[in-house]
Amino acid sequence: MSATSEAKALEGASAGDSAGAGAHAKTSPGLGEQAGVPVMMYSTAVCPYCVRAESFLRAKGVSAIDKVRIDLEPARRLEMMQKTGRRTVPQIYVGAHHVGGYEDLVALDRAGKLVPLLAGGESAAT
Repeated sequence: MSATSEAKALEGASAGDSAGAGAHAKTSPGLGEQAGVPVMMYSTAVCPYCVRAESFLRAKGVSAIDKVRIDLEPARRLEMMQKTGRRTVPQIYVGAHHVGGYEDLVALDRAGKLVPLLAGGESAAT
């Protein structure tokens, strides 16, 4: 890779990093958004499972994740707890379906239900 292309790659990476710095950031369109299925994740700045969940979703082809930073928006923390009955992050939604946290996300994928859900297929409810 030339120095110029490496600099452009680094510039693109840091531009993506700054998008997540806000309290409520959205990245570019991806699998979920193309199919009309929004992906939303309640998260905080210092949550390793949030980082893992985001990486996992990106590996599945999702590039649009509506991240709600509950550490910056306390009212959204209350909203999350009322909607999910949980106090921990991440809390992930694919469309109207509450997936749960990172381990729930991985379990859904292992069961073969995540990709169809992201593609706008049937609900992952059992």
